[in-house]
Amino acid sequence: MATNDKLFSGFQVNRSLLAGGAVLTGLGALLGAAGAVMVCAALATAGRSWVRSLDTPPTALAHRALHEAKVASTAGYEAWRTEHSSPN
Repeated sequence: MATNDKLFSGFQVNRSLLAGGAVLTGLGALLGAAGAVMVCAALATAGRSWVRSLDTPPTALAHRALHEAKVASTAGYEAWRTEHSSPN
């Protein structure tokens, strides 16, 4: 322990420089967060206008895909039931 005491006994921190760096780091973080919010807002606005310009709304596409999946599932079940209930 005596060697650690000797090694760090002369370690002096310039408090004003440390405080200034902390303030600038905080301001940089706030500016970065504000920039991220602005980018997200721009992307959301562009996405909304793109969805509005589509010929078929995404909800209609989702309903169609769900209906097709149900029809395919029913057809598969019927084929399986027909195959496994045969007297072979």
